[in-house]
Amino acid sequence: MRSLVLAFVAALVVIAAGNFLIHGKILQPRYLASPQLLRGAADSEAHAPFLLAAFALFSLGAVWIFSRTLGGAPWVQAGLTFGAALWLIASASRYLTHYAIAPWPPRVVALQIGLELPLMLAVGLTIAAILGRRVPG
Repeated sequence: MRSLVLAFVAALVVIAAGNFLIHGKILQPRYLASPQLLRGAADSEAHAPFLLAAFALFSLGAVWIFSRTLGGAPWVQAGLTFGAALWLIASASRYLTHYAIAPWPPRVVALQIGLELPLMLAVGLTIAAILGRRVPG
């Protein structure tokens, strides 16, 4: 149980820090170019707890799914495979959906998708390193 809690906390830190870096710093100037698609600064701050809740739910789900997988790959391979799956499910599909719904510039969507790949790989590796599990390769 202790390793599950540790994996959850570590994944939460990685996903929150990565999202802050990607969306709060790197992509911030591009987001500000489309202010009609975003909340204002005060409104964003008021909704920050929802971001933390989303990061916690994502981390909980990722650790839960990974902890239920078994198989034959070394932990690095398992972590990268799991991270790639997270990226397909949680990043690539989400930003393509956002693009279909809202008029985001294609370059922003491509950057969102591309920048989140290393983040999701890092999340997968973090969880795999702590849980030491193996998934089918």
